Amino acid sequence: MRFITAPLFRAYRKMLPPMSDTEREALEAGTVGWEGELFRGHPDWQKLLDLPAPRLTPEEQHFLDHETNEACRLVDDWRVTQSDFDLSPATWQYLKEQGFLGLIIPKRYGGRAFSAFAHSQIITRLSTRSSALAVTVMVPNSLGPGELLLHYGTEDQKNYYLPRLARGEEIPAFALTSPWAGSDAAAIPDFGVVCKGPWQGREVLGMRVTWDKRYITLAPVCTLLGLAFRLFDPEGLLGSTREIGITCALVPHDHPGVDIGRRHFPLNAMFMNGPTRGHEVFMPLDFIIGGAAMAGQGWRMLMESLAAGRAISLPASNTGMAQLTTRAVGAYARVRSQFKLPIGRFEGVEEALTRIGANTYLMDALRTFAAAAVDQGQKPAVLSAIAKYHVTERARRVVNDGMDVIGGKGICLGPSNFLGRAYQQIPIGITVEGANILTRSLILFGQGAIRCHPFVLREMNAARHPDPEAGLGEFQQALFGHIAHTFKNGLRALWMGLTGSHFVAVPATAAPETRRYYQQLSRYSAAFAFLSDVSLLVLGGGLKRREKLSARLGDILSQMTLISAALKRYEDEGRPQPDLPLLHWAVWDAMYRAQQAFDGVIANYPMHWVAALLHRMLFPWGYPYVVPSDDLGHDVARLLITPSPTRDRLTACCYLPANAEEPVGALEWALAATLEAEPIEARIREAEKAGRFANDPRANVRDIDEAARSAGVITPEEHAVLQRRNVLRDRVIGVDDFGKNFETRLPH
Repeated sequence: MRFITAPLFRAYRKMLPPMSDTEREALEAGTVGWEGELFRGHPDWQKLLDLPAPRLTPEEQHFLDHETNEACRLVDDWRVTQSDFDLSPATWQYLKEQGFLGLIIPKRYGGRAFSAFAHSQIITRLSTRSSALAVTVMVPNSLGPGELLLHYGTEDQKNYYLPRLARGEEIPAFALTSPWAGSDAAAIPDFGVVCKGPWQGREVLGMRVTWDKRYITLAPVCTLLGLAFRLFDPEGLLGSTREIGITCALVPHDHPGVDIGRRHFPLNAMFMNGPTRGHEVFMPLDFIIGGAAMAGQGWRMLMESLAAGRAISLPASNTGMAQLTTRAVGAYARVRSQFKLPIGRFEGVEEALTRIGANTYLMDALRTFAAAAVDQGQKPAVLSAIAKYHVTERARRVVNDGMDVIGGKGICLGPSNFLGRAYQQIPIGITVEGANILTRSLILFGQGAIRCHPFVLREMNAARHPDPEAGLGEFQQALFGHIAHTFKNGLRALWMGLTGSHFVAVPATAAPETRRYYQQLSRYSAAFAFLSDVSLLVLGGGLKRREKLSARLGDILSQMTLISAALKRYEDEGRPQPDLPLLHWAVWDAMYRAQQAFDGVIANYPMHWVAALLHRMLFPWGYPYVVPSDDLGHDVARLLITPSPTRDRLTACCYLPANAEEPVGALEWALAATLEAEPIEARIREAEKAGRFANDPRANVRDIDEAARSAGVITPEEHAVLQRRNVLRDRVIGVDDFGKNFETRLPH
């Protein structure tokens, strides 16, 4: 076979585009988990079901229920965003004293040593209260000096900085993004030059660093700046390598030449964020994280740390927004009535409530799934990108739907508006930590195809082998495996398409009510794996430039991951039957979206005969899923407007103030009062139909309870119930007003 494989090997080596060190490190960083099973085309569902369910320890649960709730109680988000433009000094001090800034730092350094799941739970709850509060805690515990020090710092650096970070004596920030290199972070122009210079009264080997960064969270208040830059050694002071590569250093904020302190203003979100600059700032090599030995290793450090941080921070904060929307808008839709009916019972509103509830269920499942992967020791590069993209996109839909439901209440900002700031700030999550457009079109499949595919990376590494003869042997082995893999998936996809996947084996431990989902997802996995290989064969390196096709392939992988997370959630929570409408709607919708992505790929194939063949082969009887039914949507919407254990599970991380003077607290009280009043109102409506109030001018939507009491339709006690409900209802549906000279104050 050598006479066939050798020419293929030579052609492949020529065809393969050159890859820089940073590109290679980005591709190789992180680990592959369940998404690799989906890419394989034959997922082992028992592996998914056997993954341990994430659980909080008693210490973590206590912290969530007490310290985290107290931090929420301390924050008045209207005051933070409208007058103080920062968390209060008392809140800052509380966060430091209680270890919020050292959640991930081991106890031997004074930290909390919490799990990734606990970190995610805490951020989710804080996000239901205030974005400034959540981000202030989130950043020091995700991509930042603490995370990098833990994995790469020298012992001296760890022993000095980690206790100070855990106690809040140091406020960290990490500066990566440049005005000239945003999504293309590897292209940062910031640089340092190895040289000798004065340090603490003597001449030492160090570097002069010049940088200009922006969008750096916590930079205005940081005391310890993490800094990424390219390091050069033109004089060979460290060795023969002149361009050392991206390097990460820790720089005290008051180090001579460091310029920070100004602020950006990200859409009324008052977390600290701003630029930092420096020009030829001399610093010793000891400032490099890990010391001089780690010079040039910064990109790999960042990629591996970013994978873990991205799996937690934005999925948690945006799920928090969704849980707040679900809880508050669901209550509002029951409390607010029009045409003598709660607005949540109108089918148009039900449609929005259905999307809110099912998307929140799916987002929370993926958030938990990603955090659990980190706790299992993974650095999930592809999974974290899927979680970041899809949770933030679905949060945008959830909040938009919530604003549609609450109408005029939502568009008038003020202390009683529980959703306005979330609506303003949703684009932040869409934009940061990898803009969503580029994440979808370049990373989800582009990186996923190389990392998750069982043979592609092996073939690429073989082609780049410095010894062509050894590379040819590795290439042959990978190539034959790849060909067998493709044919097996093609035959499996065809068989499952012809039989409707009814004969696919499902683990006996899976819930019977979800059996068909596992079967259909196995079919989609095989179809996806085969379609991916055909696309790589037909388009080759051109697939990277066909970003729309690549994005749709990424959509298929993402939807399958979302469904897997939802099925795992259902099992982990003990298969609660009342939650089934949420699961069914979420899975049906994700299956339907995956179908649309399949159709989008096949319909836009450059070779029409290949497209026709793929369609006949993968979907011989057409697509099996349609949009979720209206009846199922009705069941989901009803769960949002009715107190129940299901509603509590769906919004388990939502901070619920006990005070009825607070917007969300008032909704909780008003919902309870509304439910108590509904049977009384039903009798009033019957009396109204019978003409009991025909001549009473009080028989209007506002005052009819007075007419009912006068006519003896209700008792004084029942009238008191309605009055109490009315007070709470009016507080909930009311909007804030201000003096005519009111002006929005902006930070200076």
